[in-house]
Amino acid sequence: MNAPQAAAQEEDRLAQDFVQFAIEAGVLRFGEFKTKAGRLSPYFFNAGLFDDGAKLGRLAQFYARALLASGIEFDVIFGPAYKGIPLGAAVAVELARLGVNKPFAYNRKEAKDHGEGGTLVGAPLRGRVLIVDDVISAGTAVRESIALIRAAGATPHAVVIALDRQEKATENGQDVSWSAVNHVRDELGLQVCAIARLAHLLRHLGATDQFLQHYEAVSAYRARYGVDESAAP
Repeated sequence: MNAPQAAAQEEDRLAQDFVQFAIEAGVLRFGEFKTKAGRLSPYFFNAGLFDDGAKLGRLAQFYARALLASGIEFDVIFGPAYKGIPLGAAVAVELARLGVNKPFAYNRKEAKDHGEGGTLVGAPLRGRVLIVDDVISAGTAVRESIALIRAAGATPHAVVIALDRQEKATENGQDVSWSAVNHVRDELGLQVCAIARLAHLLRHLGATDQFLQHYEAVSAYRARYGVDESAAP
């Protein structure tokens, strides 16, 4: 096995382990959930349910391993309010434990008019900035983060997320042929690292009879809304 094959195999193993962890933690749920685009999705991923120290610590391990495997280089970690704040902090701690100590910053939703003031907290935003978030749904949070980072004189460089839904984005209420992740990568110019993708979830669901019903529902959803990864805006 050559190096690229070994790396791909390790990436797949990490993604499968993450999907199993998310299901066991109750973070990845199945049923009928309405998305921001108004679609009825048969699954829902809510990183806010990584709600104790053990779960958050293990989640940070997955983020850190995915980042290190990706080879993405960066100078500062940025956690956008609100979910990105604990995620970014946990990832910074785990990376430091692994010997990669990076500065960490986050933003407030509203500017503070006393004390240090402003909307940014933590380390100064300098150089190449890595944005940490759970998913990219419409790309709105990423664009807001990009504006904050550029206003601080730094360079928005990459985004790391837990799950890439590989789902068509919408514009003016209409489906388009690319996903929000495609848009962030191809139009906004940021590298994107995802711990797992919808394809990994489907493979996990299809591996056992226990999840057969969910596999069929998610497969049908992907057939209708899934993105062709070669498509770009």
